[in-house]
Amino acid sequence: MTLASSTAVLAYLPSPPQGVWYVGPLALRAYAFFIIVGIVIAIVWGDKRWVARGGDKGTVLDVAVWAVPFGLIGGRLYHVITDAPTYFGEGGNPVDALKIWQGGLGIWGAVFLGGVGAWIACRRRGIPLPAFGDAVAPGILLAQAIGRIGNYFNQELYGRETTLPWGLEIYERVDANGRVDTLGGVSTGVVERVVHPTFLYELLWNIVIVVLIVLIDRRFRLGHGRIFALYVAGYCAGRFVVELMRSDFATLIGGIRVNSFTSGIVFLLALAYVVLAPKGREDPASLSTRTENETADDTVADDTVADDKAGDDAVADEKTVDEKTVDEKAADDKVLSTSEDEGRDRS
Repeated sequence: MTLASSTAVLAYLPSPPQGVWYVGPLALRAYAFFIIVGIVIAIVWGDKRWVARGGDKGTVLDVAVWAVPFGLIGGRLYHVITDAPTYFGEGGNPVDALKIWQGGLGIWGAVFLGGVGAWIACRRRGIPLPAFGDAVAPGILLAQAIGRIGNYFNQELYGRETTLPWGLEIYERVDANGRVDTLGGVSTGVVERVVHPTFLYELLWNIVIVVLIVLIDRRFRLGHGRIFALYVAGYCAGRFVVELMRSDFATLIGGIRVNSFTSGIVFLLALAYVVLAPKGREDPASLSTRTENETADDTVADDTVADDKAGDDAVADEKTVDEKTVDEKAADDKVLSTSEDEGRDRS
């Protein structure tokens, strides 16, 4: 091996040696960990944005109770349907379709069924779904970016082979018995191929879109679902390009990868929504489900607290005056006593 080729190899990005750690019978999976981290961040950030737009604190978590399970089911269904031969073809095991912890979530299924879950929850709370989508859109996309780190640990969603210096090394992984186990095994150090880290491309693209839609939202104060539509359009543009770089098996429609086909269609629909949706932003009062009586009760409570504080201050002032009066009286008595003593001395 020449010095030049050795330098090139050293420049490649290494894959993690493993994606699963075992504590007794418990399997700790990096993929699941990053999915959970992304969901938590999306909920916390989404709630802050929702409150800032006029909504009630805690609403995003309430909606997430519906949206997250729906989204996970939808994402898994989409993945299994678009990669059916892996599970139902020759050598496949249909039971593996249920093993969501092994990786494999299709974003379009997650968005669609997750949206259905969010719609149900929003209707139950009486809040507009488009406005809710605007609040949580940046957090959802950031969660997607974080989830791509899980793909890195699973050595999945990579592209064609490359000699570029940022190419990703894909290692052979085996289990404790020496059998090949790509997901649950440990690296042998043997490099099987060097590929485009398409998961990393998508991660970086998602972060760029997160920053852009937040800045656009602050500058133009968009509402009525237009921020969510911009998120969808931005994500689709990046996903379309990334799909062109992948070489793994995929269902084709007219010779086009199904995810590229879907991304193109959804991109156009999202742009159309941005153009046709109402301008401006919703009335903040329409985002709160609190009744007038609840608001009035809070106002009364605030007034009561203020009155109590004012009363406490008045009592404190009165006490201070009383203490001062007692002190002044004691001083006067002392002066009077001194004067009487001096009078007796003169006598």
